[in-house]
Amino acid sequence: MRLNQITIPVSNIPRSKSFYMRLGFRLLVDSPHYTRFLAPDGDTTFSLHLSEDDVVPGAVIYLESDKVDKEVARLQGRGFEFEAQPEDTGWLWREAVLRDPDGHKIKIYHAGKNRVDPPWRVKD
Repeated sequence: MRLNQITIPVSNIPRSKSFYMRLGFRLLVDSPHYTRFLAPDGDTTFSLHLSEDDVVPGAVIYLESDKVDKEVARLQGRGFEFEAQPEDTGWLWREAVLRDPDGHKIKIYHAGKNRVDPPWRVKD
């Protein structure tokens, strides 16, 4: 199996659609209650659905970039505000944090080989 997409709830489709398009996602499906995007790189899709309930952020969205600092600077130049600037983590990733309009956490990160092969990986 391959992971195809993640769908998150949002309170306002037009506002969230605009946010994710500014991040670089490409619009695939657009309706008043559902929007699907193609990731800026690769063929992963990402969806938004209009929630009838209060939106409670839970999942963390990870967007990988080989040059985190440069990507964060580019996004800041486009008006995005980060709650955490790029930093090296104890789990051997470099990451920065921002949030979408409904408060979903987004991490711009780079993990290199540590994404799937960290030193503490369980061996087969």
